[in-house]
Amino acid sequence: MSRIGRKPIAVPAGVEVKLDGQHITVKGPKTTLEMDIHPDMVVKVDGAVITVERPDDEKEHRALHGLTRSLINNMVIGVTDGFEKKLEIRGVGYKAVKQGKKVVFSLGYSHTIDFEEPEGITIDLPDQNNVIVKGADKQLVGETAAKIRSFRVPDVYKGKGIKYADEHLIVKEGKTGAKK
Repeated sequence: MSRIGRKPIAVPAGVEVKLDGQHITVKGPKTTLEMDIHPDMVVKVDGAVITVERPDDEKEHRALHGLTRSLINNMVIGVTDGFEKKLEIRGVGYKAVKQGKKVVFSLGYSHTIDFEEPEGITIDLPDQNNVIVKGADKQLVGETAAKIRSFRVPDVYKGKGIKYADEHLIVKEGKTGAKK
């Protein structure tokens, strides 16, 4: 049995869960999230508890069991607390500036990079070298943070670029003098 799949999901007060066949809708104080569930998975909503069951011990069903439970749990967490990813910008002259719903990155290129906030995502800039991506959909928050990081991936020799706040960079040693 899947350890994660067996765990029931506690639905906090203020969160409404609707199950319409294989379509689940989770509505909370922040937003509403929807998802289609795999036809083989059985999801039951009993008051303030959601359980996920699988039909048999087939390999695919075992994998889907834990995945489905995790996705639904992330929806419940997303509509109540939300998710966030923190990024740091390192480098001389590298910075980010917010202009309305657009963030303008200056990352050492000959041009600036304009990034529009996707629907359901908010980007906060506490200062010009820190970026916080917030939203209810965990996957969308991660994709947006990865997209921003891809504008200037950290350099392996100097560490310049955009990195996750909790990411540990291993900086390589540069060239040394020629041997004689």
